[in-house]
Amino acid sequence: MLEIRLSCENCENCDKPLPNDSDAAMICSYECTFCKDCVEQVLLNVCPNCGGGFEKRPSRPKGDLGRNPPRTAKVFKPVVTNKFLAKNKEIPPRER
Repeated sequence: MLEIRLSCENCENCDKPLPNDSDAAMICSYECTFCKDCVEQVLLNVCPNCGGGFEKRPSRPKGDLGRNPPRTAKVFKPVVTNKFLAKNKEIPPRER
């Protein structure tokens, strides 16, 4: 089951709020969470933590939030350099 990191109720880069029902939340396969603006304009669809690509984060049904609450530890580490960007920015995510 996805953690639905509602720590990643925020963008890890710019700290923009990304609540469970946000359409702007994007995740990589490890659930690193960034807003759509940072993914497109800063990260160029290359995760700075693993080099993978991003997909829209699913939302958890509101009725399940009490039984399966999202993770609450906040992650905020603005991207200074993306060591994976130069190598991966021209390669489609599924081919990396």
